[in-house]
Amino acid sequence: MPVKPRVVKQCIPCVIVGIATLGLTFSLAVFATEYAAEASASIVATRRDELVTLVRQDCGSCHGLTLKGGLGPPLLPADLKDKPADYLRTVILYGMPNTAMPPWQRFLSEAEAQWIVSNLQKGFPSGH
Repeated sequence: MPVKPRVVKQCIPCVIVGIATLGLTFSLAVFATEYAAEASASIVATRRDELVTLVRQDCGSCHGLTLKGGLGPPLLPADLKDKPADYLRTVILYGMPNTAMPPWQRFLSEAEAQWIVSNLQKGFPSGH
């Protein structure tokens, strides 16, 4: 039985919306990846060394010098795997109310906080 043109015309908007949704989803994923890469590229090597020291010493004072936990929770990749990067970046920048986690936004840019999150999620580099 041939398909009536009227039915086909009704399906075309659905296909267009589906393709647009898929394109938007893909664009957001690419943007998030590019943002993380840009954040890393925009941080010069000397500042990266400072950030490693900051995480190892300042964050380590609560999260443990090896980031395995202490007053604060562990910051190892296995412990962070289910936490979205945006959430972690927000916690770093704005702290956690009613906890010992202070806000670091006075000392870190968003790109630097993102760099820290990316490195915590894959295994933080050794200090120098």
